Amino acid sequence: MSLSEDLRSELAAIVPRSECDRLAELSGLFHSAGSVHLRGRGEVAVHVDVADSAVARRAFSLLRSFGVSSEIRTYRRRAFDGATRYQLHVAGDEHAVQVLHEAGILSAGLTPLASPPRRVVARACCRGAYLRGALLGGGSLSGPRAPHLELRSAEPEGANFFARIAAAEGVELRIADRGRHAIAYAKGIDAIAGVLALAGAGRAVLLFEESAVMSATRSRANRLANADHANLVRTSRAAHAQLRAVERLRRSGELASLPQRLQEVAELRERHPTLSLRELALKCRPPATKAAVHRRLQKLQQLAAI
Repeated sequence: MSLSEDLRSELAAIVPRSECDRLAELSGLFHSAGSVHLRGRGEVAVHVDVADSAVARRAFSLLRSFGVSSEIRTYRRRAFDGATRYQLHVAGDEHAVQVLHEAGILSAGLTPLASPPRRVVARACCRGAYLRGALLGGGSLSGPRAPHLELRSAEPEGANFFARIAAAEGVELRIADRGRHAIAYAKGIDAIAGVLALAGAGRAVLLFEESAVMSATRSRANRLANADHANLVRTSRAAHAQLRAVERLRRSGELASLPQRLQEVAELRERHPTLSLRELALKCRPPATKAAVHRRLQKLQQLAAI
């Protein structure tokens, strides 16, 4: 399962505690995934198009809780992967129109509203429910390497409303107009976790943060492994150059005439070609510092190059 599917699965299982929450969630769902169709003679029909059967069933259940009948249909998308999509059809009878008007989906003149009136999201619980509906209908979540959460709306006004709802609860969403639709989005773990928490997706927050921690841990381990490899390569090359210098000085007879400390470090390097400078320093008698051993080996290389 993708992070988006995990998120929708969790949100679809949440049962709204009050009627105002159900109304706000219905509003968010229709504003992110709904469309209004004029039938003529003042009649309308409303459709909701979603990717998951669980979301379609959730919309069906919300409508039924208000006494509105609907029908779920399926079709196979022609573009991209040909995935199955789910459509919820609501006939525009008088009662359905009334409920959709109360939810801020339709105006009194039966025209679609880009965002609901303030009364629909007046309380904090209603704002969370509205965002939950928006995530169910048109939300996506990706990460953790490049964390990104977005809420899709048909119009910029709808995306701006998502951002205002989140801002009222202390979470910042940015807006982008993509021509055929608009989005409110968040980047960064903290902002994304804030939106998910508002919508009630506690498990998704934990899964997302766990994925982010695991990704960061793997990245750090890779960096450390690469750094260790680079250090080993540098140490090996330096030791090889030091051995060549010692061999050159020994062949020329100059090594025997050098001070005892230089002869000692030369012999130690020959006997222990893979040891680090710190380990060579501990084998000196008396033990020397890493810097002292480094200077002595550099002196040997300088003398061999003359």
